[in-house]
Amino acid sequence: MARVNRRLTRASRYGKYAGGPDPLAPPIDLAEALDAIGEEVMAGYSPERAMREFLRRGGKNRAGLDELARRVADRRRELTQKHNLDGTLQEIKELLDRAVLAERKQLARDAAMDDGDRMLAEMQLDNLPASPAAAVSELSQYNWQSREARADYEKIKDLLGREMLDQRFAGMKQALENATDEDRAAINEMLGDLNQLLESHRRGEDTEQQFDDFMAKHGDYFPENPQNIEELLDSLAQRAAAAQRMRNSMTQEQRDELDALAQKAFGSPELMESLTQLDDNLRSLRPGENWGGSESMDGEEGLGLGDGTGVFQDLADLDDLSEQLSQSYRGSNLDDLDLDKLSRQLGDEASVDARTLQQLEQALRDSGTLKRGSDGTLKLTPKAMRQLGKALLRDVANRMSGRQGNRDLRQAGAAGERSGATREWAFGDTEPWDVTRTITNAITRVAGDGRSLDTGINIQIGDVEVQETEARTQACVALLVDTSFSMVMDGRWVPMKRTALALHTLIKSRFRGDHLQLIAFGRHAEVIEIEQLTSLEEMYNKGTNLHHALLLANRHFRKHPNAQPVLLIVTDGEPTSHLEASGDVFFSYPPHPVTIAFAIRELDNSMRLGAQTTFFRLGDDPGLARFIDSMARRVGGTVVAPELDDLGAAVVASYLGSRRPNGPAGASGGDFDGMFGRGWGYWNG
Repeated sequence: MARVNRRLTRASRYGKYAGGPDPLAPPIDLAEALDAIGEEVMAGYSPERAMREFLRRGGKNRAGLDELARRVADRRRELTQKHNLDGTLQEIKELLDRAVLAERKQLARDAAMDDGDRMLAEMQLDNLPASPAAAVSELSQYNWQSREARADYEKIKDLLGREMLDQRFAGMKQALENATDEDRAAINEMLGDLNQLLESHRRGEDTEQQFDDFMAKHGDYFPENPQNIEELLDSLAQRAAAAQRMRNSMTQEQRDELDALAQKAFGSPELMESLTQLDDNLRSLRPGENWGGSESMDGEEGLGLGDGTGVFQDLADLDDLSEQLSQSYRGSNLDDLDLDKLSRQLGDEASVDARTLQQLEQALRDSGTLKRGSDGTLKLTPKAMRQLGKALLRDVANRMSGRQGNRDLRQAGAAGERSGATREWAFGDTEPWDVTRTITNAITRVAGDGRSLDTGINIQIGDVEVQETEARTQACVALLVDTSFSMVMDGRWVPMKRTALALHTLIKSRFRGDHLQLIAFGRHAEVIEIEQLTSLEEMYNKGTNLHHALLLANRHFRKHPNAQPVLLIVTDGEPTSHLEASGDVFFSYPPHPVTIAFAIRELDNSMRLGAQTTFFRLGDDPGLARFIDSMARRVGGTVVAPELDDLGAAVVASYLGSRRPNGPAGASGGDFDGMFGRGWGYWNG
């Protein structure tokens, strides 16, 4: 038994894994994809387009569709710029020149030859036509004196036959080298049987048995091993169409030369007649193939008829791949990618990259990240929004830690009421353990390691979960975000959305008792859900209607009289529009005093409701800075002027600070009336 095992071990061979997805391939990185898709969605792209854009760009370690398409284009350009279509004619000319030279040498050496015969032979050789086809035809009756020269001349006819067959049946040129008369007869018989089978199929009279009999007799000529006549037809028609495209790409002179030479293939016109009949049958049965295309081939490396047909098949494959990778046609899907063609044309690495993109697209759909709405379009699911929000919140936490001495967001509300949720313990947590979850985690870990539970359970740090708590003081939060055209023009659109989503995620996950309302204000204001805000397309309407936004915020505060009002305003411009009693929007730039007065009135109402107000000023405009500073002083609020990358951290920090029993208050009083006395007087009057 040991000897058998050793023999089996010695006979072991390792090859490419072909049983499905590579088990050693790196896992699909959904987090990277979700972050990228979320950024695109917040920039105004639809989730469908955002996913497509990510698949086009690819990930950090994987090529995307655009990179694969570039490689396809480079490969196609390489083929067309490297080759020309003179290969067979050049090879025939070389054989012809070699035969003539060998014959001249023999004539010069042959002392026994009659001088008159020698002169006649030399004259015939001297006056051969420049056309290879005409020269081959004229020499068909020549009485060769050199056995070497005769052999080279006969090679021309043999070469033509093998090239003609290689155009229709890949590999024939090599397989028929030094072919005998019996081999040629077998080829002619196969062509006759094939044409008979195809004509029967065209009339609808063929049977499965007829195909099986044909393959049993001639299967060696078809290494691709077609399983039925349709597969046989596809294979033959694709190569025949490539041969026709190669012919279309030749000059008229090249075509004429080859047509004349073809009649000498294998020493008779029978082969050409059979191949012409085959082409006619294939054209009739597969009219949808590309029989009419052509290419400009002006490289230095000559192609024979068979090799050239293979190149034209490669070009067709590359064109198919280019279309598949473009994903620009109706109903396009990454499952359309032909991985075998991709591997054949660009190598296994490209195929692995494409398969990864296919798996990524499927994983995004299957993981609950994207869903198709009733209108047929893809949308981010609530799960995806939570994942994206958590990622943004982690970024905010990192920025706050760097600026505020490692203040971790998860400590917020630690001493309040239990929320019912749990999370993994981390250093510094003081919340009580959730014993059930902790023990369950330990049991799952031990069982997953394949160990018995009879010896007891050791609890490790990673098993411990603690009970989350909420702060006792509820907050009623209104986040007002400027959506005027200047936010788009100055690159503040996406940071604004990231900020809103981070705050939304914090409140929904850590402070579930708080009431958050998102209010977008441009020419007018509206309450907006987080899903609407994150997918909100860029707007170029002029107007900054802070008055309308404050009206909605104060309505929100009044609905929750027992909660602490928190007013957060993100803007990059002074109020330029307000809501009139009729419901119409008034717009004026520069800001009209009445617009200023309307905004001030509602800001004062927020102060009377007890709102803790923070302005987040974006931009460096001195006039805007003076205006916002004055408004903040008037209501005892604060002003923060963060960099765009720090906007989320600034808003979250302000929210958390406002929830303290004695949260920070801004400066009070000041020169607001001095700056806008005319407007304020107008309102009081």
